[in-house]
Amino acid sequence: MFTRRNLLSSAAALVLVLGAGMPALADPDSALAKLQETVLSKGPSGEDPAPASAVSLTDEELAKIKGMKATAAIVMHYGGNDWSRAQINGLQTQFAAMGIKVIAVTDAGFKPEKQVADLETIMAQKPNIIVSIPTDPTATAAAYKAAADAGTKLVFMDNVPAGFTAGKDYVSVVSADNYGNGVAAAHLMAKALNGEGEIGLVYHAADFFVTRQRYDAFKATITSDYPDIKIVAEQGIGGPDFSGDAEKAASAILTSNPNVKGIWAVWDVPAEGVVSAARNAGRDDLIITTIDLGENVAISMAQDGFVKGLGAQRPYDAGVVEAKLAGYALIGKQAPAFVALPALPVTKDNLLEAWKTVYSTEATDNIKASLEQ
Repeated sequence: MFTRRNLLSSAAALVLVLGAGMPALADPDSALAKLQETVLSKGPSGEDPAPASAVSLTDEELAKIKGMKATAAIVMHYGGNDWSRAQINGLQTQFAAMGIKVIAVTDAGFKPEKQVADLETIMAQKPNIIVSIPTDPTATAAAYKAAADAGTKLVFMDNVPAGFTAGKDYVSVVSADNYGNGVAAAHLMAKALNGEGEIGLVYHAADFFVTRQRYDAFKATITSDYPDIKIVAEQGIGGPDFSGDAEKAASAILTSNPNVKGIWAVWDVPAEGVVSAARNAGRDDLIITTIDLGENVAISMAQDGFVKGLGAQRPYDAGVVEAKLAGYALIGKQAPAFVALPALPVTKDNLLEAWKTVYSTEATDNIKASLEQ
């Protein structure tokens, strides 16, 4: 497992190498356009990414899967946000198209012990497939190993249990380009700041692979590409009240560093806490960028509020890909170890189109109304 230090070093190197073949990264618009053409992230064990477009099933393969009448369970780390709901919707839609019955959807509330209990309860129903995002790579490893040993096919979102090997212990892991989205959030921050100023970071303090990628990418990009932007404060948050924790962290940053012009938050729920802190401090000029397109940050962008841009994941499409990979396992088709979907930079200008890309549905009435104000 990567440490934060060596992943940051490799991340910075990756930015520099890629930068040699890209338009000048000091131009945020050029860099943001380039991000949507490639994937910068590596897998949990350093795997090269396979594109989501490469995961497909023929009509004959689909017919074979339907004839198996398989069952599946979806074991979430947390189910109460837009990202999780979209992922579940994508999974359920594709499983239905494959004739696979979803027998359980669980929500661990970010608690590893709850997720272990969820897995034990589900295994009593002997599912053919489990699609899951581990809350903790170490604390949940034994429970996932027991499921794999019982013959259940495992497909993971984002995170992989410690000691697991692709193709042996699990089928594949699917993720957004979290590194690329961190890069996108950095360029969007730089654009909103006109390339200069002091900023703070609110990052995820847990040992969680994809949120660490975002932090490393954002920091490496600001450091290497924008010498006139200075990171002067960082605060980690552990949850489970990520919005409340982020509000406290951002308040501390603003109090200790009154010249801070921008704060990056690791995903949209902490970003909501940063918005609250900015309001409480009377900092209507504060600029916020983040990762993930939730409704509240979308409304902020639509209203020309604090949130000026973000890097979005594509959770609905990720769910579809995860279900297809589970089908691979059922018919013995070889699967790539790591599949990633490209980063999606989002601003007010492309908000409605981005929402449809992320969620496979039209933007909410609240977002549309905010754009019309």
